[in-house]
Amino acid sequence: MYFFTEKYINPFTDYGFKKIFGEEPNKDLLLDFLNELLREEQGEIISLSYIKNEQLGDTSLDRKAIFDLYCENERGEKFIVELQKTKQNFFKDRTVYYSTFPIREQAQQGKWDYQLNAVYTVAILDFVFDEDKHEPHKYRYDVKLTDIDTCKVFYDKLTFIYLEMPKFTKTIEELETRFEKWLYILRNLTQIDEIPEILQESVFQKLFAVAEIAQFNSEQVRSYENSLKYYRDLKNSIDTAREEGREEGREEGREEGIALAKEQVAIAGIQNGLSNEILSDLTGLTPAQVEQLRVKLKPQ
Repeated sequence: MYFFTEKYINPFTDYGFKKIFGEEPNKDLLLDFLNELLREEQGEIISLSYIKNEQLGDTSLDRKAIFDLYCENERGEKFIVELQKTKQNFFKDRTVYYSTFPIREQAQQGKWDYQLNAVYTVAILDFVFDEDKHEPHKYRYDVKLTDIDTCKVFYDKLTFIYLEMPKFTKTIEELETRFEKWLYILRNLTQIDEIPEILQESVFQKLFAVAEIAQFNSEQVRSYENSLKYYRDLKNSIDTAREEGREEGREEGREEGIALAKEQVAIAGIQNGLSNEILSDLTGLTPAQVEQLRVKLKPQ
């Protein structure tokens, strides 16, 4: 059994994210987060209902790699909220692909004029896109279909919001808005012991109560232990593989080192139970190449 040095759960684990945002009794936490995230565009979201849709995670391994919440507000607008722990080569493609499901679900049989309700995809990222590294202070990206020449929004019912959490480095003294308080908590929850006065609002008091490990029963502790172990093993394996690849690259050349790093990340992922498709996204290897590595690792 784990000895927890932190008081509160890690929200970047599948269990932690689900505990805070994905359970019916805590739905008001997700509602408040989305309201702060989208208030300028949405106005006030009055209510949310969770939608169970396995299409948003085709296999159990997909759900281990990324946990999705799918919900709908009182106006019929759809929200996909995703937590992504590790960098994937085609993660933007994946979010676009996911957004097609709530679009297609709105199709009506018989006579239909194709009017659609808005779809929002929110991605909370525990990494930074390579192309965004030159903007260290820009952690939020709001994406819509726009006209290239005028930069005006051409279609306003399809929105993607990416939050690159490693870039959010504000201290508790620098927080100005409720939304920034949300990001600070998500970024620093495991480091908080005593709740700062600025965070003692009712919604955050509930979040801290929900996230306090000491209040978990034995089954909840075991579930969180498993989720935390998976998160740490995956992160450590990938970090180690990348560092070894970089060291090897210094000795054998950049291209060879990169290729080795990809293989080592794939091997670490195989050992942690990830699917070929997920590892292909993570490494840039083809699913067939990942399968070849999987075969090599099987006991003879």
